[in-house]
This record gives sequence, structure tokens and C-alpha cells, in this order.
Amino acid sequence: GSASEDLGCRRGEFSRKHYGSVELLISSDADGAIQRAGRFRVENGSSDETTTYTPGTWRRTDVHLENPEYHTRWFFKYFLGKVHQNYVGVDAEKNPFYLSVVLSDQNNQRIPQYRAILWRKMGTVKISLPYSPTKTLSVKSILSAMNLDRFEKGPREILSPEIQKDLLVLEEQEGSVNFKFGVLYAKDGQLTDDEMFSNETGSDNFIKFLNLLGDTICLQGWAGYRGGLDTKNDTTGINSIYTVYQGHELMFHVSTMLPYSKENKQQVERKRHIGNDIVTIVFQEGDDASPSFKPSMIRSHFTHIFALVRYNSQNDSYRLKIFSEESVPLFGPPLPSPPVFTDHQEFRDFLLVKLINGEKATLETPTFSQKRQRTLDMLIRSLYQDLMPDLHKNMLNRRSFSDVLPESPKSARKKEEARQAEFVRVGQALKLKTIVRGDAPTSLVTTGLCRKEPWESQSFCGNFPYEIVCGDSWGQSLMVATDTAGVMLLEDSPTHPPVQVFDKSMAVKQMHVLEPQDLLITRADKGKDARLYVFRLSLLRRGLEERQLVRGKCDCRENKLEKTKGCHLYSINTHHGVELRIIAAIRNKLLLITRKQPRLDCLSSFAAGTALPESPVEEFQYIREICLCDSPVVMALVDGPTGENDNMICVAYKHQFDLINESTGDAYRLHHVDANRVNFVAAIDVYEDGEAGLLLCYNNICSYKKVCPFNGATPMIQPSSSDFTFSWNQMPNAIVCAFPYILAFTTDSIEIRLVVNGNLVYTAVVPELQLTASRSDIYFISSAPVNSASNCSSRDTSSHSSPQTPTGYEMPIFPSPLGDGEAPSKHIYKIPLSNLVGRSIERPLKSPLVNKVLTAAAPSMIAPAHVIPTTPSLSLSRMEIKEIASRTRKELLGQSKPHYSTFFLCENIIFLYKKTVMCMFVVGLTEEPSSKSDSSSVKQRKMNKKPTGSSEENKAHKAAGPVTERSVWQTHASICLQLKISDVCHIMQMHIP
Repeated sequence: GSASEDLGCRRGEFSRKHYGSVELLISSDADGAIQRAGRFRVENGSSDETTTYTPGTWRRTDVHLENPEYHTRWFFKYFLGKVHQNYVGVDAEKNPFYLSVVLSDQNNQRIPQYRAILWRKMGTVKISLPYSPTKTLSVKSILSAMNLDRFEKGPREILSPEIQKDLLVLEEQEGSVNFKFGVLYAKDGQLTDDEMFSNETGSDNFIKFLNLLGDTICLQGWAGYRGGLDTKNDTTGINSIYTVYQGHELMFHVSTMLPYSKENKQQVERKRHIGNDIVTIVFQEGDDASPSFKPSMIRSHFTHIFALVRYNSQNDSYRLKIFSEESVPLFGPPLPSPPVFTDHQEFRDFLLVKLINGEKATLETPTFSQKRQRTLDMLIRSLYQDLMPDLHKNMLNRRSFSDVLPESPKSARKKEEARQAEFVRVGQALKLKTIVRGDAPTSLVTTGLCRKEPWESQSFCGNFPYEIVCGDSWGQSLMVATDTAGVMLLEDSPTHPPVQVFDKSMAVKQMHVLEPQDLLITRADKGKDARLYVFRLSLLRRGLEERQLVRGKCDCRENKLEKTKGCHLYSINTHHGVELRIIAAIRNKLLLITRKQPRLDCLSSFAAGTALPESPVEEFQYIREICLCDSPVVMALVDGPTGENDNMICVAYKHQFDLINESTGDAYRLHHVDANRVNFVAAIDVYEDGEAGLLLCYNNICSYKKVCPFNGATPMIQPSSSDFTFSWNQMPNAIVCAFPYILAFTTDSIEIRLVVNGNLVYTAVVPELQLTASRSDIYFISSAPVNSASNCSSRDTSSHSSPQTPTGYEMPIFPSPLGDGEAPSKHIYKIPLSNLVGRSIERPLKSPLVNKVLTAAAPSMIAPAHVIPTTPSLSLSRMEIKEIASRTRKELLGQSKPHYSTFFLCENIIFLYKKTVMCMFVVGLTEEPSSKSDSSSVKQRKMNKKPTGSSEENKAHKAAGPVTERSVWQTHASICLQLKISDVCHIMQMHIP
């Protein structure tokens, strides 16, 4: 128990030291004169840790792409080519804005929800709102949820289907989905950029490194992403290095492959490309003792991030060091300590993720974000100018302002259906065009080995019949308070049925199990009868072991903390190892209670066999009462650095978070919430390198505030450079902080972000979700069936998901909605805290998993481990393409079982396999297949100049009456089979579902 307790206490601690420290870097010429200087954040692995493990023996689990586009590019994924509404309005500052609303399915999990995007010059705001069949959602309430309440001109609907093209352009301002990176070769001892750029060829080690990064491709006639290189006339070199990583196309500008000029000492042609890359890899020869590269050696104002790579041939390892310009926000993954990789595949993964995250982080620096805002502002205003005449002519409030999804009278319905069909057709044509152009935000492709994610859940208890009010973990068990069956203890074992601890007369609303303190604290009942109760865990355990009678409320009179009568909320301090402090809120009054430390003579008498009193009530003392101006909704205790009169209490009420000095009761405003309606979620005390801070969570906002200690009597609450704010995509009901992650539990999803920068790493769809306990291991309930917790990564696109929406979670298709009178059964899942918090580099990978996965594929086809190709090669013969497409068609039409060895062969087949499927999907299926949609897809094919099926086929299709989903698939599967090889090269850039 104590290990999990330690983790629970550690959970609020986080550090940014893992992400390097800022240094002033100066480079001088051969004569010692200073050439350039710049401030860079240098990441070199944490130097303050003494690690004993040998590099390369641990597999990291925290290497994530941040803000992955398939989670962030909503317009492309959920709106484009589907029926949705777009509105235009002008805010109080006279700036135009657009609002897009769609009623969509939460990742095919049969959970309908509204998704809304608000387009403004500052950027986009996205939010998901739950759907209720009884209550229509008004545009005003959606805007209010996005904190936009005052208008110069209220929103009016834009009916023209062409608006989709303009909104797609706005979304594409978020940055490219494909990336170009510089690779600069530096020989040992080279200290100026002129010397580095003048290397005609690289060493064998450099070529080995390039082969690890990607494939050598021939530029002439190259049809994939070109990253600004010339693919017609060889003016930028003959070959280049290219790869596809998790759905992103990457082109590397390699200094030794770009044109070399004997006359031009500065190698302008090479600098023109590499100097304009935001991120550059510098591969430096020589050992660690030789003088090392510094960013100040390079004369580029554009490159913000340098990744210094050195290869050590003695132990076949790579060492990595990252330099980021000071203004670049923190980005992960943090470097291991020491930053040495002996597993080359792991190094490639780490490096590519770090480079992609680094480029995206750079786009948030003032230089880039101001430029993006200017562009957005210009695009939004010019679009508004274009729309104004139309709005006045035929769109003046054609629809009632309040309904998002309107019901029109019968006469107008036909016209409206025709408009919607045209709207969908235009959207689908755009979607296909974007895919073929290679600019589609793609989902992750999982290849080869299954990777376990740290947030992966385990089934803890299936079919739990009661509603759970609250809970807490007790060792490996879970104690829960139910609505009708009292308090129960659940074991992690199907053979142990739940055991009742208290009967239903104890209506527990809040609980804490404190094992080191041998203490259970509960708040029971409501209104005037509410009280705090305290129990010794050891006595409860003995009672359970001896099968004593289940306790009722009348058996707990001795355990009441009498002065807490009427208590509606309580909170305890995180680091209760020092001294347990409890704050009980009774309307607008706070009561501070502490537990006296047991005296030594008591302990020795206990050791001698004298029993402690049954109830620990006598050990608690009431310290003081503090009056507030209102009754608190959320509370958190904050430990001061000394614990002598500098402890604080954070309370939330009305529209504000206040900080209260525990000793004097003085209150200070910490944060004012600027919104009409406030839903307080949580205040979480976190300690960054020992200094207190608070994560304030309300509505869908999470704001971090550094709290300096009380200086005399007043806390210093001044804006600090370390403060940050980010938004969740959905309103959370609960928040859990487990460094490096912060998790939001909403009604149907777990949204996982990084604490240091608020970047999204994953959204897991979990139907009817409710967080139960999170002080050590995280327990939640859901209506998702149990058999779904797979060993594979939650990123796998499972077979039942539609190609457009990757499944969010390894939770499966739901059973159909329940008949009358059936009670939904709930299942309890657990995410072990050690998976999230235990430093990710300290956990060895269970090797049996690897072998299992490899041999599970067709063993005859798998090369020995060290020969497995690490990058997709792009040479597939026409026969192979035909074979894959025909197999795809058979699987789609249910004529054969999916051939899973396909997924394990190597990345290229998966890549093409999935892209072929996607092509069929986008061309062939709309939301509701109808004859209209079929003719529209024929038009799209013409637009894309793809060879269509024979005219007989089309005639037969028309004659066949209503178009079935299968017939649409069949037609387009056959079209896919007739694609020319050049078309397939084109499709190589396609969206991977």
C-alpha cells in the first residue's frame, strides 16, 4: 500500500527541468572575435539525476506526437462533406466570426454529440457539447459556451455550399500536415557554417544515419510531398531522403545531396533550403571531447531548433542534444538521461517525434503566431466582404436563430434536401481533392509491434449493478459508496464477490482511505444531518475478516466529528504524511481540523498490546473557523514552503477563485472567471520543483497559477512567466493530474494532455463515463463491455470503424440501446497510476509481448528481428497493387476474412492498403447513400480525371434501383482496381484512416 501512497503524494509534483535550461550561447571565429550570440534552451538529459541503468535497456512509453492532426483538424474530419450548419456574425469589437456546428457521432461509438468550431482572428475555438433529444441547442448557447455573449450583429446562417472551401482554408492556417527538415553534415572540428555547408560528401556513419531516417528517392518525377524541392529539372539535386511517419510525409533537405558549387564559398543554394527550415538536424563527427556544435555558428534567423546527433561507433549508439530558441514553448518528449540510444529504431521514433513536436511548438512563438493571426484576420474579413451581398439578398434569417438543426415545413423540405445534397457533394469533392493533393490530416498508422500506451485501462470489475457515488482505493482493492446498497469493498478478482462495509443507512457522499494513517474519512448524509466520520482501517479490516455484522449509521455514532454538522464539502492536504489537515465547509464557514500526532507513550503502550480506542475521534482537534463571503463549490489545501503559518486554502465560489491564509483567514483574489455561467470543476495543488502552484479548472478551461508563499501576511500573486492556460475540447466533470499527463473525464471521453504545455496527446472515447477514484490508481465506470481491453495500442483502427473516423479507444461497438425496464450494467476499469507517473524510462518492456506479436503474424513472412525494414519503401509492382486492391475489395464486401498478416509485413503495404481503402471510402460513400450521392461521386471522379468504370457498369448501376451501400463499394472498388500506376503514386499521399 505505501508504494502506491508515495506515488499518490508524488502525483502533484512536476518539473520543467526535464525540458532543459536556457543558456546564452556565443560563437567566435578563429581569432577569438565574437561572431554571434543567442539565447537557447539546451536539452541534454537531466543532469541532476544519477541513473544506474544502461542506456537502451528500457523502452519509453511517453513518446507522443503532440496535438496530433487527426484529433485537432475537426473541420476536415467531422464537417467536410457532411450535413452541417455554418453561421456568420460580428462580435462586440466589430470583428467578423464564423461558427460551424455539426451533430456527429463520437468516433462511431453511437454517442451523438454536437461539435462546434468558432473561427476568429485569434485562432479557432473547438468544443464538444452533449446531445439531448429533448432539448434543442441554440446557436446562442453554443457561442455562450465558447465565451462569446455580446454581438454587434447576431449570427446568420450561410447556405452556400462553397463556404466549405473557405473554412477549409482557414483550418489549414494551423500549419502543414507534412514537414521538411534540414540535415547538415559537420566534420570533426568544423566550427563555421561555411565549412559545414561545403562538405561535398558525408562519411559512412552519416550515410548509415540517413538510411535510418528514411528512403533515398529520385526527385525527378517524384509525386509525393516535395518539401520545396524541384521534381522536374534536378536543380535541387538528384536524390533526397523521404519517409512517412505516423501519417505525416517528411522530406529531409540533406546538405550533401543539395547542389554543391566550387565557386560559391557560401553554398547559397544549400543554405537557401536548410536556412529556411524551422528545424535542422546537425550530424557531427568526432567524439564527445572535440569541440561541439553551437546554434550561434549558423547564420539563420529562421531555424529555431537544432538537433545535434553524434554517433559512437564503439558501442553503436546515438547521442542526442536539442537546442531550441528561447521563445519556443516546451515540447516533449523529454530526453532520457543520459541521452544515449543503442536501439536505433527507438532512436528514430524519438527523434522524428521530437522534430515534429518542435516544429509545431515553434509555430506558437510570437514571430509565427502574429503572422498567422494577420493572415487569419485578412482571410476572415475578405470572406465576410464576399458574403455580405449574399446575406442581404437571400439569407436574412431564413432560419429561426435558435435552432441548430431546423425542421422546415413540407413545402420547403424538398428544396432544403436538394440544397443539403449539393452541400454534401461539394464537401466530398473538396475532401477528395485535399486527400489526393496530400494535405489531408491523417490518423496514426500502427505498424509492426503493438505499443502499450501508459493510459491503457484494465478491466477491474464487470457488470456492477449499482450507481457509484464516490470511491477510493484501499491497497489493490476499491472501496465504493453506492446509491442504494451502502459502502462496498471490491477485489480485483472475479472469484471474490463485493463485500459490504456499511449498510445503506450510511449514505456516503465523499471518502478518503489513508493507509499510512490507518484512517478512513467519510462525509455522509446531506443537509443538516451531514457529518464527517472517521474510522480506523485496521478495525474495519478485522471486522471484514471476522465476518462481523455490517455496520449501520447507528453503529457509527462514536465516529462522528460532531462540530462538522451540516458539512457539504471537505478537502484534505495532499502531503498528509507531515500532518493531516482537513477543511470542512459548512455553508459559508470553513472549519480547520488537524489530527494530533500520536504521542510516543501511546505508541509504546500500543506496541505492548494495549488497544487504541476504537474510534479515532479523540485524536482530532478543531483549530479555527474562517468565514467566507459565499459557500464554496471547490476547495484545495496548498502546503506552504515552511508549514509555519504559510499554508493556504484555495476556494471557488461565485465567479472567482480565492486564496485564504489558513492562519489569519485573510482572503486574496487569485483568479476572476470572465464568463456568464461558471461550472467549477477542480482546484488541484501541484508543486513545481517544490514550489506551490494551482491548476484551476472551470468550464472547459484549465489555468495554471504559480503561488508564491505568503510574504508576511499577503501571498504574492503576480503573473508569472510559468503561468499558462489551455482549453479542453469538452466540459470535464473531473480532472486528474498525473505528471507528465493531465486527464479530463467528460461524460463520454477521457482527454489526455501534457501538464507542461497543455498539448493534446490522445482522446479516448468511453461511453457513459464516470470517474470513481483517483488518489492513487485511477478507477472509472463505463457502459462499455469488458472484453474490449486489448493488448494492442489504443491507436489501432479496429475493423468496425469507418475509414473516416479512427476509433478513439479500444472499447468496442456497444450493444443496441436497451429495451424498457432493462438496467444498464456498468463496468469498472482501472488505469494503474504507476503506468502514468512512474518515470517512463524506468519501466522495462515485457519482452514476451514483443515476441508474441511478431510470431502472431505469418511467421514465414517475418524476417529476423534485426532485418525488419524500418521505413516504408515505395516500390510496389503493378501486380502487388492489384493484389492488395482485390484483397481489399473482397474484405470490404465480406467475401473473405481480413488477412491480418498484411498489417505485419511492413509499413509500405499497410500504407498503400489503407490509402486504397480510403480512396474507395471517400469516393464511394456519403453519410446516407442515395442515388444523388452516387451521381455526385461520379462527378467527383470526373473532377479528378481518374479513369471511371465502363459506361455499361454505370448504366447497370442506374437500372439497379435504390443504391445500396454494398453496390457503391463494389463500383468504386472496381474503379480503384483500374487506377493507373501513376495514379497510385498520387494516392501514396493519401489519408490513412
